[in-house]
Amino acid sequence: MILGLSLGHRTVREAEHWLTDQLGSLDLPDLVACTHLVTAPYPHVALSVAVAVAPDRLTGLPATPPELRAAADQAAAEHAARRSGRAVLYPGVARMVGTLTVGEVVGLSAIERVALLGGTTAGSEVPLDTRDFVRPQWRDGQLVLVAMPHHSGGVAPFEVPDPTPCCADH
Repeated sequence: MILGLSLGHRTVREAEHWLTDQLGSLDLPDLVACTHLVTAPYPHVALSVAVAVAPDRLTGLPATPPELRAAADQAAAEHAARRSGRAVLYPGVARMVGTLTVGEVVGLSAIERVALLGGTTAGSEVPLDTRDFVRPQWRDGQLVLVAMPHHSGGVAPFEVPDPTPCCADH
């Protein structure tokens, strides 16, 4: 079952915290919860939640307001098609800490591939410094972690845990 939610979160960080607070402790082994940037009816972050359990395990989640229903449906459809969505919660996310090889990342989690910037796939023995922040994305039917070269000689996720906000004072 894939559920789309749109609650008007203005930032990815806000949506991530909500997902973690609401779903992080439910002990659902196949849970995949994603964020989706949407533009209608205004720019915000919609959510998709995939679970292999009965919907009653997700009781207590708020209903999407009618004006955001199309955004919620879009998020659910993109997740179902495995076309887009940035996974915040997924099988193995708790193990994505410290430095692991790419092979360990793929073997210990729902991540199916580690792609380097430019499109090549990282080899299984390449060390990946997780920075304890691993957010794969649905791409062409696979959950893919995009990585870049890291000063340690291996790679690290492209997305950093605490990015500098656009137009921030430097």
